[in-house]
Amino acid sequence: MPEELVTIITPRPEKGFVETEHVKKLTERALTYIKAGYPIHLSGPTGCGKTTIAMHMANKLGRPVVLINGDEEFGTASLVGGESGYRKKRIVDRFVSRVLKEEESMSKQWSDERLTTACRYGFTLVYNEFTRSRPEANNALLPVLEERILDLPSGASGESFIKVHPDFSAIFTSNPEEYAGVYRSQDALIDRMITIDIGYYDEETEIRIIKAKSGIDEEKAKRIAKMVRRLRESGNYEYTPTVRSGIMIAKAMAKSKAEIGDNFFKQVCYDVLSPRIGKGKNGELDTKIVVDDLLKSEGLDKPVIKIVKKKGKEMKGRRKVRKW
Repeated sequence: MPEELVTIITPRPEKGFVETEHVKKLTERALTYIKAGYPIHLSGPTGCGKTTIAMHMANKLGRPVVLINGDEEFGTASLVGGESGYRKKRIVDRFVSRVLKEEESMSKQWSDERLTTACRYGFTLVYNEFTRSRPEANNALLPVLEERILDLPSGASGESFIKVHPDFSAIFTSNPEEYAGVYRSQDALIDRMITIDIGYYDEETEIRIIKAKSGIDEEKAKRIAKMVRRLRESGNYEYTPTVRSGIMIAKAMAKSKAEIGDNFFKQVCYDVLSPRIGKGKNGELDTKIVVDDLLKSEGLDKPVIKIVKKKGKEMKGRRKVRKW
């Protein structure tokens, strides 16, 4: 068989992965569907953690992982494989000393692509943002998910099809159809999957994610998470702020040793949130006013006041405000 150049990911627990009760129940439900023989489709908006959860589920399955990221340039060959060159064979016959006989032949070289590799060896396929690929490119998946057979084009190492390995499983992710750059998937393909709609994480999960990814303390993570969630719930934005925004702010704070309410913290909030706010859905928002109002409403516009006890008396002190 020709050498196959397909990257295989060895499943392992992700460092800092947060598994709250919400995430645990979601994972258990999805794994039950997979064990029943159905592929899983995680559908949700950008930044809701679809890919992270998909890789977490793949890790739980314990099989090597083949990852595909959807692309509108994909064709069927991008998933199944194709003829990538030729193999040359030369035979020199010197059996009779005074007679030289030479024979040359060339044959086409077949290379398996990622879908074929996963089906052949029983790996877990994670097809990320599969609706970014054109629907016709994904037609090869239809018999794989239903009849457990992968049809191969002529010239595929003498095979016209392969039977899908019993350990093969598939996890798909996608954004909603109204997103730019997304194609409507075939009804026949969606009908073969169990779709789980994933919204944004609950507040407890977002707090724990921000804390785990940045290393800041829980109180700061809680206040940052609440701020981002308040902006998301307000509707005052052009692009939805996600938990990634909270992680960015928290990481910047951790690296700079800034405190909530100081000048550096407020500047970070402007830098991270302003592109998400933009001009708003109606094109009328002023990003500075929106961020200022947000910080003020959440009590994040001033340094934290702490109580210092000294000789039986309580003294109010402010943390130093960093100037930048």
